[in-house]
Amino acid sequence: MTRIDGYLLDNRRTEEAEHFSAFAALFDPTTFRHLDALGVGSGWRCWEVGAGTTVVSWLAKKVGPTGCVVATDTDTSRLASAARPPVEVRAHELGAQEPPREGFDLVHARLALVHVADRERALRSMVKALRPGGRLLVEDADPALQPLLCPDEHGPEQKLANRLRQGFRSLLADRGTDLPCGRTLPRLLRDAGLARVQADAYFPLTSPDCAALESVTIRQIRDQLVTAGLATDQEIDRHLGNVTSGALDLTTAPMISAWGRKQ
Repeated sequence: MTRIDGYLLDNRRTEEAEHFSAFAALFDPTTFRHLDALGVGSGWRCWEVGAGTTVVSWLAKKVGPTGCVVATDTDTSRLASAARPPVEVRAHELGAQEPPREGFDLVHARLALVHVADRERALRSMVKALRPGGRLLVEDADPALQPLLCPDEHGPEQKLANRLRQGFRSLLADRGTDLPCGRTLPRLLRDAGLARVQADAYFPLTSPDCAALESVTIRQIRDQLVTAGLATDQEIDRHLGNVTSGALDLTTAPMISAWGRKQ
């Protein structure tokens, strides 16, 4: 994917595996529910954009030996273990390159558009790759709909958590990141020519997976928060302790899933 300048969570950091594990635990059930509802099955040809290994593995089992899963990302190193039939791994920049092929029954992208400068072009590329009647499922966050880490801000621990979450968003803004707006996906899918467009949102109010994701995220951006004067080391240590204690009801930005069919 053609990345915009504001990518903070460097996949080369030692926390990479922990971040992806927490992310998959939190969002995979919702993604799999939608893919099941779209009818993914034996023989399907699927393009997984910005691929995560858990989704690729799930799709590979569904399509079986008569299907195929083309898994793409700019960095394919973490997909090496999945690169066996029916999975084909390719390096690809969404929005900058033509689709890896056309005639797909399914194209899926989860939280991939945040790294792409021209989202509308990226969506047109994914639609182009579908066969007539093929399905597109795009999932993206919408931090502005719910910007808090602790919606129930009743004490100093919750206030600190929300301040650090705002600091994270400030770092993204300073680097030119246009935070993804999941609410726009239904309109963008219709504008791209898809029919039968629908959408829903996943919004956990508290979950151990939210705590795991928050912990690894804060550790990944710790130096940037301190350097920018958005938090002290002592505040970050206190927040990480609060997260580990389980005393905070943590959430995420809503993840909006939108899907439609190519006419």
